[in-house]
Amino acid sequence: MDYRLEKDTIGEIKVPADKFWGAQTQRSKQNFPIGTEKMPKEIIQAFAVLKKSAAKVNSALGLLDEKKADAIEYAADEVLAGRVDEHFPLVVWQTGSGTQSNMNVNEVLSFIGNEWLEQEGSDLRLHPNDDVNKSQSSNDTYPTAMHIAFVLKLEDHVLPAVDVLKKTLKEKADAFADIVKIGRTHLQDATPLTLGQEISGWHRMLEKAENMIKSSIPELKELALGGTAVGTGLNAHPEFAERVAKQISDYTGKDFVTAKNKFHSLTSYDETVFAHGALKALAADMMKIANDVRWLASGPRSGLGEIMIPSNEPGSSIMPGKVNPTQSEAITMVAAQVMGNDAAVGFAASQGNFELNVYKPVIAYNFLQSAGLLADSIISFNDRCAIGIEPNHEVIDKHLNESLMLVTALNPHIGYENAAKIAKTAFEENSTLKETAVKLGLLTEEEFDKYVIPEEMTHPK
Repeated sequence: MDYRLEKDTIGEIKVPADKFWGAQTQRSKQNFPIGTEKMPKEIIQAFAVLKKSAAKVNSALGLLDEKKADAIEYAADEVLAGRVDEHFPLVVWQTGSGTQSNMNVNEVLSFIGNEWLEQEGSDLRLHPNDDVNKSQSSNDTYPTAMHIAFVLKLEDHVLPAVDVLKKTLKEKADAFADIVKIGRTHLQDATPLTLGQEISGWHRMLEKAENMIKSSIPELKELALGGTAVGTGLNAHPEFAERVAKQISDYTGKDFVTAKNKFHSLTSYDETVFAHGALKALAADMMKIANDVRWLASGPRSGLGEIMIPSNEPGSSIMPGKVNPTQSEAITMVAAQVMGNDAAVGFAASQGNFELNVYKPVIAYNFLQSAGLLADSIISFNDRCAIGIEPNHEVIDKHLNESLMLVTALNPHIGYENAAKIAKTAFEENSTLKETAVKLGLLTEEEFDKYVIPEEMTHPK
């Protein structure tokens, strides 16, 4: 392999000739051969937005040559277009400040920008620290990139996915509004409700989760940039923080603002814990919905079988014709992963010491993984399962009519204890509620039919 020599403050180091990164990236690559988890692309792209914005503001403030700013913007656009992804090789398990990924971005932008400057016939050259990182520190750029990436992921991926499934469930709730079925509590028969009412509960879960996620986003829109090393803003222009936040907002279409207190934003990730908690709440809801779906669709002959879901693929390598609720299984595994991620995010966020939290990459990785998995699995569950949910009328009616809990409608007329006597006797003698009520002399057939009307039990007067 061909190499070129790059140098930093430690000395010279060989870098593969076809790679755009420099000495500090190469050192990180060699010093942290840990795992396969790469720095998320969303973080790299957020860095590109940040660096592009910072260059524009530094130029406007007279701190950076306009041509150099143009070169940085050109290079950042190459990153944003996804044309240089291979030049960001670093793993999550590196320095806890994310310094090496910040420098990876600085070095790659310098390399691309310098090629552009040379093609433009300019004698100017970019320096990763002096130009691309001007007015910045890894300590304020990495948390800024985190917040940019989190907001974009939540607003552009998670919330649209939730909205898709929410609409599907609303359509199902409306379509099945008159299908009366038996309810269940404690996995035991309970009083009736409609299939539409049952699904409306799922729909409301998504509405609530959506609102919780939305409520967390304004806190994430506060950016640490401008705090530099410890929050004081050393080596940054007094107007830099506010102007860059405005520039980032213009580029992304999101209303970012500079953080009110940079000492907080460098060392505390309470807003991230809160936002990921909302993702965990969504995961918990999806776990519940998916479990309900697979229980209700269980069978097809030996389970509940009250709803039918799409048959997407064979379910067994040995049992011919078996089909499994695989979309439910996939999304419940995602929910388990998100709940584990939440523990990692919470613990990592608790580890800020003095002026800096040094668990940033693991926070970013877990947050973005949770958001990405939820968005993808919700769309998959919607498209390959929820849309195809249909009632099995025959089974629903059978379970409803055989349920002993219809006896609850008799409480106001014959009392709890007499109603319980009917239910217990009917169960022991394997008879119907009506037959038992008449046999015990507690009601006539006409009275029973007057009082026990399942449809009216779903909308009590």
